[in-house]
Amino acid sequence: MSILDAAGSAARQQFWVWWAMLAVAVAVSLGVYALWFYTFCRREPASRTPREERRIMLRWVLGGGIALPVVSIVALLVFAAPTGRGMLPFPEGEAERIEVIGHQWWWEVRYPGEGEEREVVTANRLVMPAGEPVDFHLTSDDVIHAFWIPRLGGKRDMVPGRDSIVRLEADSPGVFGAQCAEYCGAQHTHMLLHVEALERDAFDAWLAERRSSPELQPGFDQAREAFGEHCAACHAVAGFPDELVVDDLEHDIRGPDLSDIGSRPTLGAGVLPMEEGAIAYWLQHHQTLKPGNRMPPHHHIDTETLHEIGAWLETLEP
Repeated sequence: MSILDAAGSAARQQFWVWWAMLAVAVAVSLGVYALWFYTFCRREPASRTPREERRIMLRWVLGGGIALPVVSIVALLVFAAPTGRGMLPFPEGEAERIEVIGHQWWWEVRYPGEGEEREVVTANRLVMPAGEPVDFHLTSDDVIHAFWIPRLGGKRDMVPGRDSIVRLEADSPGVFGAQCAEYCGAQHTHMLLHVEALERDAFDAWLAERRSSPELQPGFDQAREAFGEHCAACHAVAGFPDELVVDDLEHDIRGPDLSDIGSRPTLGAGVLPMEEGAIAYWLQHHQTLKPGNRMPPHHHIDTETLHEIGAWLETLEP
């Protein structure tokens, strides 16, 4: 999560901007401290006429209060401008397109298909190709969020009703942390995004697995019926039978797509590690683990049924 451990071209440019800003801030601070100590350490004040005092004061106001900040800010802007330009999606060169939508408090990640290809939808996990530029199309479904992968590049606000694009690139395969960087409510700190950069062949294989026609494993009939009755109104699972979906409630809640939840590294946008029994535990205690999330409590569902649903969801892997 450190901006000083750059793993992409945009992040490296920001790395040098950060050091330049730090150097300027240190130099100005040392100059101010030196003048402050000089003022208090001199033994006798200089004898000057009122006119000389006004002239000296004017020099300090114009030089230290106007000229120095203007020169410093303009120099930093000139130095930093290429960094911002490098994250713009210029037409030259093709780039992978990945759509990211911010929700309170989770991430929806979409990979549009071409032609008859099926769109891939996942949540709280972003997989991207390494060694090539990627255009991230960003928006929000509710409040203002901010997309930020510190080791790859800078933040970009995600505003409801407005699309923005940022171009980032990972130098090599790896795993990176990402975080919502705009306060978006009580669980803002529990809005983490797991980012993986893969070699192009591995990335294509990852997408192909999820674009293939899904087949639900045999068994777990009771779990699927319970999911259709209690969960399918808000959560989607690719290939789930429509006849099992019970949606007779008036609501506007859209939860994460669960089609590949068993392969995700965490639950609740980083709240729990994905391991055996974690989903059932989340279903029972999610309002304690992440208070205020939009999924209602499941007090009306018995523990055994929740464990059956959790065990089935853990099998959902490409």
